[in-house]
Amino acid sequence: MSPINPQLFQFLVELSENNRRDWFKPHKRRYDSEVLDPAVELVSQLVSPLAKHAPMLIASPKRHGGSVMRIYKDTRFSRDKTPYKTSVGISFRHEADGTIHAPGIYLHLDPHASFLGVGCWRPERTALAAIRLAIQQHARTWKSVSSAKRFRQHYDLAGDSLKTAPRGIPRDHPQIHDLRRIDFIGTAPLEVSEICGPNFIDELQVKMKAAIPFMTFLCDALDVPY
Repeated sequence: MSPINPQLFQFLVELSENNRRDWFKPHKRRYDSEVLDPAVELVSQLVSPLAKHAPMLIASPKRHGGSVMRIYKDTRFSRDKTPYKTSVGISFRHEADGTIHAPGIYLHLDPHASFLGVGCWRPERTALAAIRLAIQQHARTWKSVSSAKRFRQHYDLAGDSLKTAPRGIPRDHPQIHDLRRIDFIGTAPLEVSEICGPNFIDELQVKMKAAIPFMTFLCDALDVPY
């Protein structure tokens, strides 16, 4: 059974309507029992599947400092000063680089738009150049993994792109559409009923398995194992 139930999403709805410290403080125990603990249990149940399908990614089932990301926002440089995130982020990061910019898997639980994400979000400059070079040198392989029927049954390519060609790449390059990307991610939408359903762990494994060639290409480009 999935450890996630509708109460998690109900809490997030209420939080979005009352995103204030004076509301959250008396509801902290609800957050712990209805949101944080189930999310940590989900990570715990994914330790074995990740070891099988993505052994270089880390599943850390801890309440603090693990795969479940903090509910508290960093508002120092944001115009939006509401103190709490109104979604749950679960990040399975590559052991070679524990930042969110390295190849990884991300699970986003949101009452309005949940999804599973795979790939590289905003890789740093050196990694971005390496991925673009790999796409140029292995265009056929990139096309194969990014448009494979099995992959596209679950994922759509997403993320932001440059408005023009990157420096040093001709505007008429055959792969210019992908070379303009600054994110190399696939996203698979998830319904609340699916997340709370009895087969959610199995369904996540299917999606993780379908992403292996795509993730392997990105990791090979960065010279790290997958």
